[in-house]
Amino acid sequence: MGVVGGGYFGQFHIEKYLNIEGVELVGVVDIDPSRCREIERRYLVRTYSKHSDLFGKVQSVSIAIPTSFHHPIAREFLLQGVDVLLEKPITRTLEEADELIALAESRGLIFQIGHLERFNGGLLAIEGMIQHPFLIESQRLGPFSGRGVEVDVVLDLMVHDIDIVLNLVRSRVKHLEASGRSVFTSHFDIANVNMEFENGCRANLTASRVSEEKVRKTWIFQPDRTLSIDYLSQKAFSTPRASQTEQGTSIEGVAEEIPVTKVDLLEAEIRSFLHSVRDRKEPKVSGRDGRQVLEIALQIIQKMKEGVNSVRKFSTF
Repeated sequence: MGVVGGGYFGQFHIEKYLNIEGVELVGVVDIDPSRCREIERRYLVRTYSKHSDLFGKVQSVSIAIPTSFHHPIAREFLLQGVDVLLEKPITRTLEEADELIALAESRGLIFQIGHLERFNGGLLAIEGMIQHPFLIESQRLGPFSGRGVEVDVVLDLMVHDIDIVLNLVRSRVKHLEASGRSVFTSHFDIANVNMEFENGCRANLTASRVSEEKVRKTWIFQPDRTLSIDYLSQKAFSTPRASQTEQGTSIEGVAEEIPVTKVDLLEAEIRSFLHSVRDRKEPKVSGRDGRQVLEIALQIIQKMKEGVNSVRKFSTF
């Protein structure tokens, strides 16, 4: 294995690979010399200044670098016949995503995208209980950290919930409306989107990286019950629909906690990737999954930009 990117998240990848059996971490690539020295001191692994230094040395890589570099770096590794675990979002554009997917598929390579909430114990616990949801609401909020600010909050945070909703609903998006605001950056820091699917289900997603508290929750409304997930605590609940008594009064359903096996999300994601590499099987979150998420995310961002432009146009009258 190799890791490209020794920053905040890349170092989590380093730690996981160093503690998983059957894996040899050959080296870490980072363009910052001081960071390379720190990584060598802390993790006792070799570092390189160029990603091409790993060519011929690795079978697989984790790529945890800014989104603008995802396409060129992942492309070169795929051309070298190397399996790739690429952090989300997959790329900046659909054209870039299409090229990476085509490269991986034509060479029979494993190409997994890092939507790690798919491995959350709370989500896994309720997946088998999903039956004809008519509404899904998600909130993904947190304080400003200064990370991920090279992209809009949709590509930074909301992509997780877009991925989960698309995977649960399994229907094409029929219509969407979105709004957003910039607060601390030149990109959108707050976003809200309403989606309508061809099968009639609706989804309301909110993401913010400028909120006071950290919230990661989803509610799934079904005819018979409401399912809820707290991704931070990895807890899940099921609340039966309110029932009517013979006297016509309503009895509210009582929320029941669903048994959950809590997991280390990144370790679970990486182990899943390694299983795909060893067994040569489709990853849990494929390049095509990542592309589908990117397509919807870009539509949301475009809708938000149109909303901002219309407000500016109106304000000039």
